[in-house]
Amino acid sequence: MPVWDDVLTPVDREVIRRGGYGKPRGLGDHPVLLIIDPQYNYAGADSPILEQLQEWPSGAGESAWRAMERLKPVIAAFRETHRPVIYTRQVQQSIAFDGFAAKKTGQDFSQYLDGSKGTSIVDEIAPKEGDLVINKSYASAFYGTPLLSYLIKLKVDTLIVAGGTTSGCVRAACVDAVSRNFDAAVLEDCVYDRISISHKVALLDLWMKYCDVISGEEAVRYVQALG
Repeated sequence: MPVWDDVLTPVDREVIRRGGYGKPRGLGDHPVLLIIDPQYNYAGADSPILEQLQEWPSGAGESAWRAMERLKPVIAAFRETHRPVIYTRQVQQSIAFDGFAAKKTGQDFSQYLDGSKGTSIVDEIAPKEGDLVINKSYASAFYGTPLLSYLIKLKVDTLIVAGGTTSGCVRAACVDAVSRNFDAAVLEDCVYDRISISHKVALLDLWMKYCDVISGEEAVRYVQALG
């Protein structure tokens, strides 16, 4: 049963049925694993979200850490089969240009500036030699970055997307990937968000209209089958 099932009304279910939403897009033969912003700022601490908000006001807490644990076998499968792994990192040179900061109050925004610990990728799934890391300043991994050029050079046709947050940067990357005619799938159990309903509705929306929604285990089987 999909994670969004409990937020649907009977009318919602009928709209989906009659409209024919959620048809599988399908995946190609040349995938990349795109891990969105797995940084301390957005993962936070491995504890219930309310207990870690003072230190990490934008952190998702324990849900992020469980998602990253489930992501580890997917990363390993991509590396073992010599498929590319790309990380993105949300960093700012000046908070004046941070749209996210403009919508939040009551915190020290210096932790979002490049060089702070918060902008670092968490050690547990840190990049290894051969992985790519792309810095970005806005929600979409495609906006103002060389990501598209890298994907073309790597002859990628499919993006497998994980990380956070589901309703923000993950959703933006998936929509922009499909808009550029890539196939895409988001890993339901390897993404995370601060607000549970935002997480569920973002996945529902992506599944209905934009990309496939699969599990980490399905992603491992998919990439292993490609060899």
